[in-house]
Amino acid sequence: MIRLERRVQPSRLMTFASPIVALVLTALIAAVLFAALGKDPVKGLSMFFYEPLNGLRPFTEVMLKATPLILCALGLSVCFRSNVWNIGAEGQFLLGAIAGGGVALWMGSAGWTGPRGLYAPLVLLAGLLGGMAWAALTALLRDRFNANEILVSLMLVYVAQQLLNYLVFGPWKDPQGFNFPQSRTFDASTWLPALASGMRLHWGFVLALLAVIVFWVFMFRSWRGYQLQVGGLAPDAARYAGFSSRGALWTTLLLSGGMAGLAGAMEVAGPVRQLTPYLSTGYGFTAIIVAFVGRLHPVGVLFAGVLLSMLLIGGELAQSRIGLPNALTGVFQGLLLFLLLACDTLVNYRLRWRAGTDARARIARASATEGPQT
Repeated sequence: MIRLERRVQPSRLMTFASPIVALVLTALIAAVLFAALGKDPVKGLSMFFYEPLNGLRPFTEVMLKATPLILCALGLSVCFRSNVWNIGAEGQFLLGAIAGGGVALWMGSAGWTGPRGLYAPLVLLAGLLGGMAWAALTALLRDRFNANEILVSLMLVYVAQQLLNYLVFGPWKDPQGFNFPQSRTFDASTWLPALASGMRLHWGFVLALLAVIVFWVFMFRSWRGYQLQVGGLAPDAARYAGFSSRGALWTTLLLSGGMAGLAGAMEVAGPVRQLTPYLSTGYGFTAIIVAFVGRLHPVGVLFAGVLLSMLLIGGELAQSRIGLPNALTGVFQGLLLFLLLACDTLVNYRLRWRAGTDARARIARASATEGPQT
């Protein structure tokens, strides 16, 4: 017999080992799936874990795709630690892209004469504010009408997508784009500069690394970060100490919305350089998995963002090179999150094995206590 026994204190070993165990189990189950689909399991796994890092250019592509995941997941980590459940980072990402793209289009059409070095920073600032504004809708409805932030933030994702569709099919549509639903290509002065010539990886990745440091300081070395974490772990204690739950709601949602909006602006000012209906491949939703795989810790989010980026690129490679279905990427993500949550059980619990004789002895003692049946 196997049962779970609560630990006296959480296991530090399992805290760090749980993501590794979950990743190994995910790879093993994926190998079985590859074999069931008639594909070579070793070759299939290499598409996800080796080929994305095989060379400098593939490595930079992984870092490029990891940048929006890291930024979105950093904001979500603060939310989730504070027990505020923002599920709408995807919508905030899209609003950041719309706001940043709108500023870029305006600069190109109006012939703005400001310092050219400010063009790209202003695009990023517009994206940051756009994401914050979209998250503020969720905060307002939760604060004034006690609406559920999970449902509100999630439903606003679809509103944001329809707003983007309206713009690229309507007023912002490129008149010389052969009727494709897309805006004009942004002026080169609004693009994020590349880190190296001939590569798509831009300076936004460096900003993401700096954001990891800033969020670590904010979450673990600032009084405000301490208040937010206490509010998430022990709401009653936070109220007794005078910490404002309303302030925590607005702070976390605006912060996470701003980071998602910044990621959206980086996406349009970096590799995409125009607005299209297909800006995001689910970065905001994938960032939820990144946040939990990274243990809601900024450093963990950095590594988890790179891992999930590898899975996304690996899914594309597996589809084009060995004919695996594209949906397998989603299977990978779901398996990883499910197994991580299962392995996390062992942080607070340990497995205990009991011999069958122990069970029979308990039954015998119970029978002796009840006495003979009449």
